[in-house]
Amino acid sequence: MRLQGKVAVITGGASGIGRETALIFAREGAGVAIWDMDQEGAEVAEHIEKNGGQALFSRVDVSKASEVEKALKEVEEKLGKVDILINNAGITRDGFLTKMDPEDWQKVMDVNLTGVFNCSKVVAQSMLEREQGVIINSSSVVGVYGNVGQTNYSATKAGVIGLTHTWSKELGKKGIRVNAVAPGFVATPMTEKVPDKILDKMKDKTPLGRLGQPEDIANAYLYLASDEAAFVNGAILQVDGGLVL
Repeated sequence: MRLQGKVAVITGGASGIGRETALIFAREGAGVAIWDMDQEGAEVAEHIEKNGGQALFSRVDVSKASEVEKALKEVEEKLGKVDILINNAGITRDGFLTKMDPEDWQKVMDVNLTGVFNCSKVVAQSMLEREQGVIINSSSVVGVYGNVGQTNYSATKAGVIGLTHTWSKELGKKGIRVNAVAPGFVATPMTEKVPDKILDKMKDKTPLGRLGQPEDIANAYLYLASDEAAFVNGAILQVDGGLVL
């Protein structure tokens, strides 16, 4: 029970990596707050509670600071002060640079980058009062190396790395650790939109010969959230099966 007595907020916790993270964190003893626009998050919370855990679902658009602030108050009232924030929510609106709709550019920016800022700002303010806490951001290998057809997504994930490095310096001295996980290609509802021929190509390029599974990333989140990573701060942990070697 590596997270016994802790309270964790997981954005994008209704499906994919976020859902698996919520389930694993609950099994490890954490009270889990799921923030998502998808009502399936309520089913995840119900599943956790039926199995003896504590969970709360809130429908939250992380790109809107007012909704984030309201959701945090609800978490603090029902579960307690937040010890762990997993900035996992993210979307894609892929397209080549010359064909990308400005609205698609902005929407990805709003969720993937501004959303991380909004959630981290309000939660960090609470963590600073206690001088303890963990913030874990979801980046991507495409934020490190880029990817054809993902101008907006790559930019946001590179931005997340910049935020992680900056906040680890700002908040580390106050006892708050900030790290990021950079997944490779993972079998989630998001990658279901990717053509099979591209996914097969990614498998062939990955030394381990497969796509990642949601639990691969969730277990990385778990490690960074636990006391086992007490001296890990400012790290970008690539979980990609060796894709970028």
